[in-house]
Amino acid sequence: MAPLPISPETGPQAVLEILYSLKVRDAMSSPVISASPEDSMREVQYLMKDNGITGVPIVENGRLSGLVSMGLVIEALDAGRIEEKAGELMTRSVISLEDDMPLAFATTYFNRYTYGRFPVLNRDGQVVGVIVASDIIRSLLVAMNQEVERLEARLSAAAAAERPADGKVHLLFHVARFDFESAGKASAEFKKALKELGVEAGTVRRAAVAAYELELNEVIHSEGGTIGMVAGEGRIEISAEDRGPGIPDIEAAMTEGFSTANEWIRSLGFGAGMGLPNAKRVSDEFSVDSGPGRGTKVRVVIKY
Repeated sequence: MAPLPISPETGPQAVLEILYSLKVRDAMSSPVISASPEDSMREVQYLMKDNGITGVPIVENGRLSGLVSMGLVIEALDAGRIEEKAGELMTRSVISLEDDMPLAFATTYFNRYTYGRFPVLNRDGQVVGVIVASDIIRSLLVAMNQEVERLEARLSAAAAAERPADGKVHLLFHVARFDFESAGKASAEFKKALKELGVEAGTVRRAAVAAYELELNEVIHSEGGTIGMVAGEGRIEISAEDRGPGIPDIEAAMTEGFSTANEWIRSLGFGAGMGLPNAKRVSDEFSVDSGPGRGTKVRVVIKY
């Protein structure tokens, strides 16, 4: 399958905003057309034909057991095994997505792998949908044609923006541990405020990258905290302060690929060890104050 013509790394700002604000559940197809391990490959073949699809998840008691693609059906036909059970011939090693992942992660998966579809699981590990590349394109087109006010209302979080006497923009968000549902909303509000301030697109993108990485770090590694922004007079300052366990080795944490995220976090597609390095890369000034048992404070300054 050819890569999607969009990327979370290089796409236009408007597209990136949607990719990080929408969830996989917003684009996936549901309910799922699936088969059981006891169904024959012939039944799976008919299921594909009747529904115009080229892949079927094999599900047992709501849990994903494997996947049968059109390629496997053809192989079964050629080998004279089309009447055998799907559970015996299915692909068992299946890469899946979580329904509460940002849609940006689905885009990355399609560009990284050659698969035409991915099963989607909920937090309980149950199959709740399937997503194909065209689902992402369709969701982007719908979102980009909606009223700007409606998009902003969906992305708004419980934070207030104000213009004090100094003429600067002040924003503050509270971040909760493991709240992947809200991850990225602070970053979206920062981008909105900066655009209203008239900051040029490239600088807005740098600030959004730094804010998203710091926000996600708090979701993954801390017990909760805050992320704030003060912008104006040619300067954007983003501050993230958490109540986490602290960073025992800041030098190691600044190494690309170094991560203390557990296997569960990694299974969700997070914890790649690029958060702090990415935030530093887009900054003009960057500092980290942390230590075991005293939380972490990160300060990013971007000039414009």
